[in-house]
Amino acid sequence: MRNLLKRISIAYLPFADAASDDFPLSQLLRLSLFQVSVGMAAVMLLGTLNRVMIVELQVPAFLVASMVALPVLIAPFRALLGFKSDTYRSAIGWKRIPYLWFGTLWQFGGLAIMPAALLVLGGEVTQVRYDIPFAGELLAGIAFLMTGIGMHMTQTAGLALAADRATDETRPRVVALLYVMFLVGMGGSAIVIGWLLREFTPIELIQVIQGTAVVTVVLNVIALWKQERVRPMSRAEREEEGPSFADAWADYASGGSAGRLLAVVFLGTMAFNMQDVLLEPYGGEILGLSVSSTTLLTATWATGALVGFALAARWLAAGINPYRMAGRGILAGLAAFSAVIFANPWASTELFFAGACLIGFGGGLFSVATLTAAMTMPTAGKAGRGLALGAWGAAQATAAGLSTAIGGGIRDTVNGLAQSGQLGEALANPATGYSVVYHLEILLLFMTLVALGPLVRTATTNRNGATGRIGLADLPT
Repeated sequence: MRNLLKRISIAYLPFADAASDDFPLSQLLRLSLFQVSVGMAAVMLLGTLNRVMIVELQVPAFLVASMVALPVLIAPFRALLGFKSDTYRSAIGWKRIPYLWFGTLWQFGGLAIMPAALLVLGGEVTQVRYDIPFAGELLAGIAFLMTGIGMHMTQTAGLALAADRATDETRPRVVALLYVMFLVGMGGSAIVIGWLLREFTPIELIQVIQGTAVVTVVLNVIALWKQERVRPMSRAEREEEGPSFADAWADYASGGSAGRLLAVVFLGTMAFNMQDVLLEPYGGEILGLSVSSTTLLTATWATGALVGFALAARWLAAGINPYRMAGRGILAGLAAFSAVIFANPWASTELFFAGACLIGFGGGLFSVATLTAAMTMPTAGKAGRGLALGAWGAAQATAAGLSTAIGGGIRDTVNGLAQSGQLGEALANPATGYSVVYHLEILLLFMTLVALGPLVRTATTNRNGATGRIGLADLPT
């Protein structure tokens, strides 16, 4: 009977086979709560707050995009954070838990001070008076930066901890489950936040953001509780010299496809994320959707991503080349941005939401494919799992931050030219700037396909017995 129940659970419960004897499903699901908290913060930063600042508080889109992109300043250091958590030695033997805890504190602090900062930033609308020049911009920037630091630190250490506790067989499924929980956190919090803000007021905004800060601490404390064993270490053991970051990075880069994989991750993330700060304002300004309706776009995006993960799990189990799966995600992205573009001339909210769902689907396939490739990349032993996940996360987060800032800047610049009549009468409407950004994302998707091609050929050749290496030094200059 026990074996029968086990077979049934593995067949019908998603990711039930990700558990192992040393990492039971109950502990795995509890650890995954840190991804839910990061997903909530992502909804606040990339969804609700950018819409509120642009539409309700009338903050220029470029300034909003710059605020949302501020966490990119810490993103390139995710690889270093992962390496530090690989080699950290504490008196009680913990490596990942301290980084998880301090990441939680940074994330909580940023969300706690954010409402007051936003009310000062939108002083002309909220009637908050102050005499210090650029006080709103400075305070909002600090809040976004603190939240971003916490998100990066928490996610890098948490993923590495999960990978440590998993076996070689279950590790890819464990990491995929944690990414799914991130999307569940985004989708669920988007629905809740959208319902709470169905009638926008400054007081409601304060309550929602600070409530998210409290929930962040609660979820992360539950997640990290007893996840790492206490292994007391002597002073001599703690002071023992380990590998340097340069040596570990060289080891990771020598794995074969590191350089081109990171380039693909960077280009693909740029393509899928340039619309992050613009999709909800596009729905509000161009299609006339309410705050509650546009917040549901994040839930729609997350639903599409979850479908992508479900198909990815099936395809990976069937032995698909992960790079080919990434290509399928890119093709879905081409259809998605085309749908978003045509939603305006056709005045179709249904087509707009379908495009948002396809963006999540394509981005989900692309993310899980590149994450699987990064996790299975061979190394000589100096590069730990934290470094591998940190490098993937650094490329992804850096591209996401830069693309967000670039997208907002392009939208403002093009709309300024269009509204002044310099682009002609046919383009003198607010949708022009948004359309230019979406067309640029389609171009970036084609560039990603070009960069991805050699990886598909290399993986196919290696599977047939030949060798092929495309390390960092092999990338064209």
